[in-house]
Amino acid sequence: MSLISVKDAPGKGRGVFAQRNLKKGEVIETCPVIVLPPEEVNTLELTQLYNYYFAWGTDSRAAAIALGYGSLYNHSYTPNAEYQKDFINGLLKYVCIKDIRKDEEITINYNCDPEDKTPVWFDIASQN
Repeated sequence: MSLISVKDAPGKGRGVFAQRNLKKGEVIETCPVIVLPPEEVNTLELTQLYNYYFAWGTDSRAAAIALGYGSLYNHSYTPNAEYQKDFINGLLKYVCIKDIRKDEEITINYNCDPEDKTPVWFDIASQN
């Protein structure tokens, strides 16, 4: 049985949901990324991928598109998961930061730090 699935998240589009109960500290998914160099980021921002890429590299100037479900986790300022960047291996790892119930949406803070309340680039009125 898969740990996660993609379903409609009311008011948000698609989202990632737990298919069984998950425990704090459990790895949800490890996603390879496609890295784009800094000189291609401005072009990326003109595409639909603008809302799906991660700042990448030690200076955050490159961009990464996560494969798997990695680019489909929705944002929350009270997330139940976090993502960890592995620049050396080109991976994003998603890990539970609290227990997550079956059928619950898995959310991350797009600012990387689960505690970071810096405003994001979109209206979150309908978000958690």
